[in-house]
Amino acid sequence: MVENTIVSDSCCVELGNSLVLDDVSFSINKSSLIAVVGPNGGGKTTLFNAITGLVPITNGKIKINGEDAKKGSGNIGYVSQNENLNWNFPLTVRQVVGLGNTKNLPSIPFIQKSNDLIEECLNDVGLYDKIDDRVDNMSGGQRQRVLLAKILAQGANILLLDEAFSGVDVGSQISLIEVLRKLKDSGKTIMIATHDINNVADRFDEVLCLNRHCCAYGDPLKVFTQEVLSELYGTHSSMFETHEIGNHGKKDGH
Repeated sequence: MVENTIVSDSCCVELGNSLVLDDVSFSINKSSLIAVVGPNGGGKTTLFNAITGLVPITNGKIKINGEDAKKGSGNIGYVSQNENLNWNFPLTVRQVVGLGNTKNLPSIPFIQKSNDLIEECLNDVGLYDKIDDRVDNMSGGQRQRVLLAKILAQGANILLLDEAFSGVDVGSQISLIEVLRKLKDSGKTIMIATHDINNVADRFDEVLCLNRHCCAYGDPLKVFTQEVLSELYGTHSSMFETHEIGNHGKKDGH
């Protein structure tokens, strides 16, 4: 029996006066590598924030490993699009990855355990030989792998990466995908928000097409029909004409 790690059931999110996500439903299997694609303002970042419990769900629900999103969020590692890390600060790779490990190691006797874990996580992302390098001297692709190692050090089994390929050259993107595939094979479930749909079929197991709602979800070779692409990148305003704040297209208001 296949285990579902993330299940969204008619998820709706309202931010201010905007209905950002409406009736979003999908089910992601454990040990999958998933692309989340869609236009700017389509709700990709909001979906990740809803999965991690950073924004409230107005209607519907998201479950992580069978639990409410807020309860299951401790199992999630999230690298946001604007990761709050000053890359100009003279930190080493070891120090950055160690930031993700502090909550698990509360006292001095665990220093060796901490070092072992940091080395293991950097080995997992192919950066063990860079452990004492300074991050301000690293490329964009290497920095993404450092942040990946940081969330691995948290013990996360679900990894959310928002625009991980942004500003990263093609060679580094390929290296990152190779790392992510190995992590997937080891049991991790990984979602990446990306604008690039050209290489999705070659890189990902499945794709979630998101434009305020789930336009399609499944095998990229089957999902990207002309109809889905039109819905994904068109306005399709008529689809939401009965959907507004407090009323998600249902007669009873919810």
